[in-house]
Amino acid sequence: MNINLLKEYLYNLERNTMETTQTSQSLYQALWNSADVLRSKMDANDYKSYLLGMVFYKYLSDKMLFFVAETMEEGTDSLEDALEVYRNYYEDAETYEDLLSVMSDELNYSIKPDLTFTALVARVNDGTFQLEDLAQGFRDIEQSDDLYENLFEDIDLYSKKLGATPQKQNQTVAAVMKELAVLDVAGHAGDMLGDAYEYLIGQFATDSGKKAGEFYTPQPVAKLMTQIAFLGREDQQGFTIYDATMGSGSLLLNAKKYSHKPQTVVYFGQELNTSTYNLARMNMILHGVPVENQFLHNADTLDEDWPTQEPTNFDGVLMNPPYSAKWSASSGFLNDPRFSPFGKLAPQSKADFAFLLHGYYHLKQDNGVMAIVLPHGVLFRGNAEGTIRKALLEEGAIDTVIGLPANIFFNTSIPTTVIILKKNRINRDVYFIDASKEFDKGKNQNIMTDAHIEKILEAYKSREEIDKFAHLASYEEIVENDYNLNIPRYVDTFEEEEVEPLTDIVSKINNTNDEIEKQTASLLEMLNQLHGTTPEADAELEKFLAEFKGWWGNKLDMLIRFEIPAKSTFGWFLLSKDAIIKLPKR
Repeated sequence: MNINLLKEYLYNLERNTMETTQTSQSLYQALWNSADVLRSKMDANDYKSYLLGMVFYKYLSDKMLFFVAETMEEGTDSLEDALEVYRNYYEDAETYEDLLSVMSDELNYSIKPDLTFTALVARVNDGTFQLEDLAQGFRDIEQSDDLYENLFEDIDLYSKKLGATPQKQNQTVAAVMKELAVLDVAGHAGDMLGDAYEYLIGQFATDSGKKAGEFYTPQPVAKLMTQIAFLGREDQQGFTIYDATMGSGSLLLNAKKYSHKPQTVVYFGQELNTSTYNLARMNMILHGVPVENQFLHNADTLDEDWPTQEPTNFDGVLMNPPYSAKWSASSGFLNDPRFSPFGKLAPQSKADFAFLLHGYYHLKQDNGVMAIVLPHGVLFRGNAEGTIRKALLEEGAIDTVIGLPANIFFNTSIPTTVIILKKNRINRDVYFIDASKEFDKGKNQNIMTDAHIEKILEAYKSREEIDKFAHLASYEEIVENDYNLNIPRYVDTFEEEEVEPLTDIVSKINNTNDEIEKQTASLLEMLNQLHGTTPEADAELEKFLAEFKGWWGNKLDMLIRFEIPAKSTFGWFLLSKDAIIKLPKR
């Protein structure tokens, strides 16, 4: 390739990248704007189900219409034209059966022409739309294939939250559909639409605050954990990945970005919350994950082990479980193979180690990598947790401990840690990374940038000593610390505070005193110019000036001997011109 061709290639690459970015941003913004209709009626934790559900329904509807038009060799860019094509073949007795058969084989679902999103919006525009039509469309999708079973069950189209009367409810849903109608969601199928969906989920998480922890892991943390899980295995065919507390599936779906064989990745996920579980199912489909590559389960991870049929162990395990959640911790779990090798159960009030051991149990023996986010307490708490931690360390299971910054999650402001676990390690050392300062300040949350993530990854790959950032602790060093993994014990980040020279401090004090004397002299000069309007007032003023001069003189004397700035971190006590004592920090 000559230099001119190279320049042209780079120019086109940059232009295409910019165009894609702009398209993505406009799609994101348009999707978020459509939420305005619902934003005044309910909080984000409620309206996310409505908006995301309708976006998903539109995606299925639009995808189906364009598929039929292409299949019948009447391809078009117009949804209205595609609907007309579909309606003609659907209503034709000679083509009806074959059409439905092809749609069942290729799409796993079908929607009646009059219930497509395009047809419903047309009725919105002419004022004949009825909620029952959309509800029927939802039911038809759910009944078409096991993949879609109960997928829309959280969307109550007749909820009072949408409006006090059926008419108001109808109007609200119609308004949302009208906003969504202009979006080309089918044209953005795959990662772009999937990422837009992720963007919406992230925006809802921001609006939901603490409620968001149940369904969303911030992307920087997800990126870090996924890259660690795939490190050196990016080209692996059929990589299996598991998240036992999957939320919306955002953590799992990062695999598509870091695997070089994304269409072969097989996803396993479990989620307790049904609404969140349905969100994850939609998210998988919108990201273009093949049906045969997704295995999702709606159940309690701790009370009900899953999966129990092959495969049960995975190449990568990624988890961001609820922090310090309660669980039953019943004695029967001591016979559960997930927990029994460690002698103790996680306490009833803190299920952190129960989640960790569940994930570890499902990790492959050879080359399996697990990354789990937990509160710092798991690194040093004693009693049963101390026993479990010791057993893991003796086994060499804990490979790396990464301390994350505070306030980067939506459900907590506390600092968290990512623990990396592996089986069949030769060594029992532990690599500590203190990334607590790797963030930029955000409006509501602190933000870890790609540069911060890259710094952590480079340290993780090197496993080298990095001053004030990373330390490789031997097993003997950990034993000396009584199996306590609190990061400050291993990574010294202390920075000596710069002490101001005493001469500079004295100089500042003297300057302050000089300024006080000048201002006082100026004030007294002005007071001396005052005169009373009567002899009595004059006498009162003279008495005041005499008392003021006496009071202020005492104050000046005191200020010369005591100088304590009110808003400074430290106070300074001046005994004499040569003796200054630093007061302790308050």
